[in-house]
Amino acid sequence: MNLRNVAIIAHVDHGKTTLVDQLFRQSGTFRDNQRVEERAMDSNDLEKERGITILAKCTSVEWNGTHINIVDTPGHADFGAEVERILSMVDGVILLVDAAEGPMPQTKFVTGKALSLGLKPIVVVNKIDRPDARASEVLDEVFELFLNLEANDEQLDFPTLYASGRAGYAGKTDDVREGDLTPLFQTIVDHVPAPALDPQGEFKMLATLLDRDNFLGRILTGRIESGTLNINDPIRAMDVNGNVVEDGRVTKLFAFQGLERVPVESAKAGDIVAIAGLVKATVSNTIGTPAISEPLHAREIDPPTLSMTFAVNDSPFAGKDGDKVQSRVIRDRLLREAEGNVAIRVTETAGSDAFEVAGRGELQLGVVIETLRREGFELGISRPRVLFRDGPNGREEPYETVVVDVDDEFSGTVIDKMALRKAEMTDMRPSGGGKTRLIFSAPSRGLIGYHGEFLSDTRGTGIMNRLFEKYGPYKGPIQGRQNGVLISMEKGPAVAYALSALEDRGILFISPGEMLYEGMVIGENAKIQDLEVNPLKSKQLTNFRASGPKDEGIRLTPPRRMSLEQAIAYIQDDELVEVTPKAIRIRKRYLDPHERKRQSRKMEAA
Repeated sequence: MNLRNVAIIAHVDHGKTTLVDQLFRQSGTFRDNQRVEERAMDSNDLEKERGITILAKCTSVEWNGTHINIVDTPGHADFGAEVERILSMVDGVILLVDAAEGPMPQTKFVTGKALSLGLKPIVVVNKIDRPDARASEVLDEVFELFLNLEANDEQLDFPTLYASGRAGYAGKTDDVREGDLTPLFQTIVDHVPAPALDPQGEFKMLATLLDRDNFLGRILTGRIESGTLNINDPIRAMDVNGNVVEDGRVTKLFAFQGLERVPVESAKAGDIVAIAGLVKATVSNTIGTPAISEPLHAREIDPPTLSMTFAVNDSPFAGKDGDKVQSRVIRDRLLREAEGNVAIRVTETAGSDAFEVAGRGELQLGVVIETLRREGFELGISRPRVLFRDGPNGREEPYETVVVDVDDEFSGTVIDKMALRKAEMTDMRPSGGGKTRLIFSAPSRGLIGYHGEFLSDTRGTGIMNRLFEKYGPYKGPIQGRQNGVLISMEKGPAVAYALSALEDRGILFISPGEMLYEGMVIGENAKIQDLEVNPLKSKQLTNFRASGPKDEGIRLTPPRRMSLEQAIAYIQDDELVEVTPKAIRIRKRYLDPHERKRQSRKMEAA
């Protein structure tokens, strides 16, 4: 069978999507004069803005009579569930490693999943043209990683290629600096086995990706494990426990060609296809003929480690920006998100106007919030909390492996800050170019909100990567934010005269003219306690003319503007982030100052 199914896996920013661009160009998928966006596979608006891959996507190229299905995967561990699902669709993986950075924590996470499935790896050392490339050392590190992940002898005998995804060439030696990607195409054809599946058996397929279309409804993507499927065939969906979800008919059948889904009349075992026609079936369901009695084995997804509360927005400005503000609408949308994204878990709280959403990390939940915000939702978001569990020796909490690359001069500061957050350093070594690589084992709880502080401490030059490691013993209380906040005690537009007087108190988050309300956080106090202030106070008008510099124009320091992730990481337990389509505001959970005092006394008594 002239068919190959392969996934490309790598750490964030090691060049997966750029390499796929070149595979498209050199296989003739695009016309010579066709205008194609850079990183064409990152089709989602959020992916384009952030420059990262969030969703796993299928595509295909034709090369010398061989049809190669390629799955582009996210590199960030927060989106690891996307990778775990799609590995069941492929027969081999291309592991892309940066020629300077080498294998990183998230490389280890995804590679471990692939090797445990018995998939054969092809190692591509990418960005070989970097001036600080160290190809031979990186290859040794990859081999050591494979040994640590208990790869078998066949997997350890992997082919190695050296490439530049941006320049579009690959070769078998590390001195290659020109050519094309023919060696990579040839290695895929030679090394990745054709699907060894039964085209004569009954039709069975495991749904691994879920998409929606306004006209076709649900579209389920997966690889046909056995048999043949035709348009209008009757099909049945079955869950992992063997219960029938629904019966239906194939209304549309799609194969992947380049960046597009193209309608086909039939498909056979080994093909990666998308099916329309079912209304209840979801990810991990087995789709097959009405005669199927046993579901296909679906891989277990690692459990979530972090949760947030998504509440109805109850601020005085609720409903001014968004049109989706009711709890029922928010609930339906979150449940729909959890269907397609199996790493997310949604549970209702006792009050029914708030929902507990658990996921893999701050970035994953931040992307969910940003998506809802762009769809017109208004939400109140709580501080992230780690999910504890009961172990044999008492309460356990999640730990993460943290790999930090910093300039030598900042390493002492980072070690001190990580020690305050109960992290233990497991390795420290020079990484070349005046940089040091530090590796920590740290409780996830201590890392919430640290990234912004880390960037400040390292003058923006540090790189931090995190990966879930294990559940371990509870480490006790960890110190949170050091500073209190400035809280508005009035409702109305902020006044420049009042803000100039408040600048001595701390750092402001707002500009003159912005609408404020009582209980809204407008800045960070220089001291440890919270402070209520009046940002609406204007200058007293009298008949006397002031002499001297008092009447000169007021000059304010530009306010600190926080992104969604920064705001979520910044807040404390008694605060919320108000998210609307047009604004991100920080506020106190209880807006009334007397209610805040009552609640704080309750907490102290408890």
